[in-house]
Order: sequence, then structure tokens, then C-alpha cells
Amino acid sequence: MSSELNILAIYGLLVLVLILVQVIYAISQVGLPMLARPRDDMPRLTGVAGRMERCVANSVAAMALFAPAVLILAVREGFGGGTLLAAQVFLIARLAYALLYPAGIPWARTAVWGLGFVATLYLYVAAL
Repeated sequence: MSSELNILAIYGLLVLVLILVQVIYAISQVGLPMLARPRDDMPRLTGVAGRMERCVANSVAAMALFAPAVLILAVREGFGGGTLLAAQVFLIARLAYALLYPAGIPWARTAVWGLGFVATLYLYVAAL
């Protein structure tokens, strides 16, 4: 398996950990019974719980963009030094994002989000 595919797997694990952490924060705020039933009337999560919820949603969206680029490159055997660097930058940026967003650090969070976005864009350009 290529390093880019390994990075994709590692990012998948990071997203799973983020989901688990988000659920723990949500339980602490609204309780397990609220999370176990239909959430039509669930109160809005606030503070770290709310930021974790938004962080997870953003991380899943990033996965939805990153994974196809890596898989297209794998099918086309298009991996190289640039794609490996882009995947590494993506992973580091997303890890930083996962730490900065719940901490409520806005500008640094936005910068690392942009870095991860540009790295993903590079992968799509490399796949053409």
C-alpha cells in the first residue's frame, strides 16, 4: 500500500476518534437518553460540544474530498513526491484543525483549514 493510501487510512482513524470525542462531549451536555432517541427536539450543542460537532462535520466533508483524489491517483498509479507531500500536509493540517477548532482558536484554525484545502486541490490537479 502506498504512503498516500496509508495517510488516507490514518485520516479515517482520526475522523473516527473525533466522532467518539464529539459524542462524549454531547453526552456530557445533553445526556445519553437525549442522544439515543430521535433528535428532532435536541437542544443546540454549545461550547466545546458544539465546536466538536462542527469540527466533525467539517472533517467528514474534508474526507469526502480527500479520499476520491487519493483513490483516483491510486487507480491511475499517479503517486509521486508531490502527491506524498500534499497528503502529508493535508494530514498535518487536519490534525491541527482538529485541535484548534474545539479550542476556539479562529484564525489559526482558518489557516490550517486553507492549507488542507490547497493540499487536496493539488491532489486533484495531479490526478488530471
